[in-house]
Amino acid sequence: MNIMSWLDKTGALGSLTAAMGCASCFPALGSLGAALGLGFLSQYEGVFLNTLLPAFAALALVANLLAYVSHRIWYRTLLACLGPVMVLLTMYPLWQYGWSTYLLYAGIAMMLAVSIWDMVSPPSRVCSSRANADKAESAQ
Repeated sequence: MNIMSWLDKTGALGSLTAAMGCASCFPALGSLGAALGLGFLSQYEGVFLNTLLPAFAALALVANLLAYVSHRIWYRTLLACLGPVMVLLTMYPLWQYGWSTYLLYAGIAMMLAVSIWDMVSPPSRVCSSRANADKAESAQ
C-alpha cells in the first residue's frame, strides 16, 4: 500500500476511535467503544472531541485530496472527501444544531465505508496518453 492509502486509513480509524472515546457525546459509539474495552478513554473525552477527531478528519481529507493527484477518479475522491467534510462541518459550524450528531455519525460511517472500499478495490491510475503510447510501443 502506498503512503496516501495509509494516511487515509489512519484518518478514518483515528476518527472512529476518537468518537468511541466520547461516550457522553456519542452514546451509540461510546457504548460500542466500551464493549470493545475502550471505556478507559472516557477520561480523555475533551481531548478526543476537541482535538483528535477534527485532526484525524483533516488528515483523511488531505490524504484523499492528495490521492486524487495519482488516480484522477473524481467520483471516488468526492465520496472519500464527503465523510471528513461532514465530520469537520459538524465539529465547527453545525455543532449547535440537534441534528448535527446524525451528520457526524454519517460522516464517520462514510469514512469507514470508503476506507473498506479502498482496501477491497484500490483505485488504479487512470491511463494518460503517454502511458498509452508506451504500451503501444512495447506491444510492437
